[in-house]
Amino acid sequence: EVQLVESGGGLVQPGESLRLSCVVSGFTFDDYVIGWFRQAPGKGREGVSLMSGFDGGMACTDSVKGRFAVSSDDATNTVYLQMSNLKPEDTALYYCAADIEQTAPLGLYCTDPGQLDFWGKGTPVTVSS
Repeated sequence: EVQLVESGGGLVQPGESLRLSCVVSGFTFDDYVIGWFRQAPGKGREGVSLMSGFDGGMACTDSVKGRFAVSSDDATNTVYLQMSNLKPEDTALYYCAADIEQTAPLGLYCTDPGQLDFWGKGTPVTVSS
């Protein structure tokens, strides 16, 4: 059974940094897609950063380019989202999501969350002074 468990969310001030973690069980990082989405109050789910064994990592939205980075630790089956220079508009519930086999270009996964089969329950991030 595939499980994704996020942690690391919290309340931070604008300009601060935060690192989210997602521990993955049930599959290994081989032919995969994994990464992060977010959903702000009253808004739809938005792709943040994704990575795959074939395409590497990419930001899904220009608003996080240069500030957020996705990475993984294969030894511990953990995926991270390092977030820097956080802004109030980054406030959202952050989800880890995965597809155990990449069947489309990584960019398509950014805009079509339905392509990913497995989801965590989310960890909240609030950026406020």
